[in-house]
Amino acid sequence: MAITPLDIANMALAVLDEAPIDSLDQDVKAARLLNLHFDLTREAELTRYAWVFAILRATVIGSDTGGNDCGLNVAYELPADCLRPLPLTHNGEPDGVPISWRQEAGLIYCDQPGPLTVRYIANLTDPNDWDALFTEVLVAALAIKVAHPLTHKSGMIDTARSAYDRALDAALNANAIQRGGRFYTASWSIQRGDTRVAR
Repeated sequence: MAITPLDIANMALAVLDEAPIDSLDQDVKAARLLNLHFDLTREAELTRYAWVFAILRATVIGSDTGGNDCGLNVAYELPADCLRPLPLTHNGEPDGVPISWRQEAGLIYCDQPGPLTVRYIANLTDPNDWDALFTEVLVAALAIKVAHPLTHKSGMIDTARSAYDRALDAALNANAIQRGGRFYTASWSIQRGDTRVAR
């Protein structure tokens, strides 16, 4: 089933026990607040964690900048849809050998000649491209943003924060978020709680 930004806005309002809106452009306070916060909150929540569904990769060509004091003299332009790059490795894989790098604006600098494979968090704007667990986190994050100015009830902020914590825990437990630059690959025995060492 297709989902729209309006659906997400109305789910955020439901967290706060508020009436739904007909459009994000509607001239009512709830719509104005949600329209104001929607895109920035989406980008912030995408950027905050390494959401598996939002990880893309691109091969980029570098250009030598002529050298500098730290030896990171090859510059690479990040993809236009990049919110943030993930840690760089020699082979572009999350379990690869890390390489030294730094980011400045839309460029990354490292000492590796190109081409370079960059894994990054993409600025995915279509709700139908998102993991359902991310949608739940975004719904709660929006509810937190608009809770006080919309309801003037401090208890609603707590309600929204609790929803956010539950949604984030569910995403972490489902491995929808990549941790530490690597996928979680515990054996089935450990996942089911059996911590005995195999002999």
